[in-house]
Amino acid sequence: MGIHRFTIRVKPGASRPSVGGAYGDDHALVVSVHSPPVDGRANAAVIDALARALEVSRRNLSITAGATSRTKVIEIQVDDEQDDRVRTRLASLLASR
Repeated sequence: MGIHRFTIRVKPGASRPSVGGAYGDDHALVVSVHSPPVDGRANAAVIDALARALEVSRRNLSITAGATSRTKVIEIQVDDEQDDRVRTRLASLLASR
């Protein structure tokens, strides 16, 4: 089982959810969500958006740092057959936009 950790930058209140692009010097993956940052709704929307973008189950994703910040650390656990696909998809999403 592979474990990946990566940094994201959340843009809450967006007109539509999207995942792609890099933010800042640390090249955080940009995740835009429609939900406001109230009562954890934006965090739930972030997990949903990432699960769709990476084509993995929500239960494979967790926020390990920055739960109340726009900059968060995400951990994803995947089995060996998903590992290369997820790695490639992450690289593609970072390079988009």
